[in-house]
Amino acid sequence: MDILTLDFMVRAMIAAVFTGLAAPVVGTYLVQRRLALMGDGIGHVAVTGVALGLLTGTSPTWTAIGVAILGAIVIEVIREQGHANGDVALALLFYGGIAGGVLITGVAGQSAARLQEYLFGSITTISVTDVWVTMALAALVILIGVGLSPQLFAVAQDQEFAQVAGLNIRFYNVLVAVLAAVSVTVAMRTVGLLLVSALMIVPVATAQQLTRSFRATLLASMLLGVTASFGGLMFAALVADVPPGPTIVLLALACFLLTWPMGVLLRRRRRQGLPFAELDPLAHDEIDEHPHEHGENCGHPAVPHGDHVDYLHDGHRHAPHGIHYDEH
Repeated sequence: MDILTLDFMVRAMIAAVFTGLAAPVVGTYLVQRRLALMGDGIGHVAVTGVALGLLTGTSPTWTAIGVAILGAIVIEVIREQGHANGDVALALLFYGGIAGGVLITGVAGQSAARLQEYLFGSITTISVTDVWVTMALAALVILIGVGLSPQLFAVAQDQEFAQVAGLNIRFYNVLVAVLAAVSVTVAMRTVGLLLVSALMIVPVATAQQLTRSFRATLLASMLLGVTASFGGLMFAALVADVPPGPTIVLLALACFLLTWPMGVLLRRRRRQGLPFAELDPLAHDEIDEHPHEHGENCGHPAVPHGDHVDYLHDGHRHAPHGIHYDEH
């Protein structure tokens, strides 16, 4: 393939794959904690870090990592102390981060176009050094996010239970915040700081439409993240000749829209398959004829109901009673 002979495209593909794998890992925990916009807030703070790199002549990636981690820890401290709720803390990050970044960029004498590379991504201009940094940070995020998934899930799902189980709640909360900051900077060159939250959250929301367990959601979101990142990059380069960052985000959103109707049907089917409450049984309507003969191998879900079994199909439950069927 001709595209594989282009060094900048090979670098972009490697960065897209690692970014697509790492970002949803942290996003899974943020969704569990109902902090879906935390990545967006950290992305705004990282703008100040990029500007500091431009001002000091050092690598914007490393200054962005430092400032993003500091901002993530600050927001956790604010939330923990209870001086302000999560929304207020996120708003402070939004406004202060983007304003500081634009101001410092102006002081550094840099143009808005230079800052725009980091705001909306510029994956095709990524350097060899940036690729190695992206791979190393993404591997770190995946290793910690997957390796410590039992502890991180327990803290994200029920902090009181996790505390009783002997887990250090503060440590794991700060760890998730730091991982979110690192993920933001990993995805900075792929989709940009203003769109990074989408790559962290949308694959998770899509996976939740089709999966039931946490581990399945985590793995499916990583697969969807890679699909969106790599697919968006290829579509932008080979088909539409448009910027890859927005294309990656729109592809991730398209996946969500395609799976959402399936999620609605699956959730409805699961609800119908739940046993009725024993203390409040529903009434049955007797029907004379029934097109199917239900049994162990009839192919329809069997739902225990008191002293008998109902069979589910076509949105109804049927129970064979003697020579007739009851329906409800």
